Amino acid sequence: MSQWPEWLPLSDRLRPLSPYGAPQLPANAVLNTNESPFSLSPELTTAIADRVKSVATNLNRYPDRDAETLRTGLATFINSLSGTAFTKSHIWAANGSNEIIQSLFLAFGDKGALGFTPSYSMHPLIARVTNTTWVDGTRHADFSLDIETAQSEIKKSAPSLTFITTPNNPTGSTVTIDEIEALAKVVPGLLVVDEAYAEFSDEQSAVTLIGKYPQVVVIRTMSKAFSFAGVRLGYLVADPAVIDALFLVRLPYHLSAITQAAAEVALEFQGELLGNVSTLIAQREWVKAELEALNLSVVPSKSNFLLFSGFDIPAPELWKLLLDAGVLIRDVGLSGYLRVTIGNEAENKLFITALSSILKK
Repeated sequence: MSQWPEWLPLSDRLRPLSPYGAPQLPANAVLNTNESPFSLSPELTTAIADRVKSVATNLNRYPDRDAETLRTGLATFINSLSGTAFTKSHIWAANGSNEIIQSLFLAFGDKGALGFTPSYSMHPLIARVTNTTWVDGTRHADFSLDIETAQSEIKKSAPSLTFITTPNNPTGSTVTIDEIEALAKVVPGLLVVDEAYAEFSDEQSAVTLIGKYPQVVVIRTMSKAFSFAGVRLGYLVADPAVIDALFLVRLPYHLSAITQAAAEVALEFQGELLGNVSTLIAQREWVKAELEALNLSVVPSKSNFLLFSGFDIPAPELWKLLLDAGVLIRDVGLSGYLRVTIGNEAENKLFITALSSILKK
């Protein structure tokens, strides 16, 4: 609301805020929220329906409060990717990675948080909502991270939570495992590595550091590469002490039986779901080449989106012109930049065709 009523006892820190949310508008190509463009296969949808049906008779009862079967499956999945030996005691699952971020602030945010912006916009927003002091760290003009500068800023702020997003959103750039380790050596609290887009990158996952550096915690999600955004399932990989602490702030029975059942089936179909990653990477490189052919600048990306600039039209105006042409992308609030999610081949061609037509006018 532009003006809250005086009788409403809304916290002062919330009064100037607006609700988060990317536009949900009708378009022929919806390329604004980094979802997968690929629908679930009939075999997978049938398997989910069958599993949900099997738990439906017990929906009069609360779900498994600790989601032990799902957490065990997630540990097995991470181990298969990273050669680790995690168990369910290293995993916490929640309703999307945002619930995990909120819980981290609630449990560990007393001494503030530091993140290197531009990065995932929900980090500072959730910090503010949870009354956690947020400090913006710096990046180079090309959005890369200077590790020595980052170390200095960590030492200066001494936060209990330091956030690194890799691949970074909205830029798509990555931080190497050696750079993450360098930061882990200086953080006074937890180093939170947000790997929502990790499946699209060839960088080594930070989960491999947890055994040596228990202060490293890693956020993952099923919303991107797993094509499961509608289910809302995020998870954390961390030392068991971190997991135990999060149980102090989680809401009871927070993860529904239906969510748990659907996510368990997704893990059983992980080969099929992750099989689309290579297709999206190939499409990303095609879109990048097409944007560059239009004399636009593209930030190097290891994710399922591209941040581009170099157009003469103001970004909000270009965004609206694309929407009028049936293409919905994202204005992320960076002057002179827009972000486009990589869609399927038809959606990507529609985007490039519409953009080319607009820029040539």
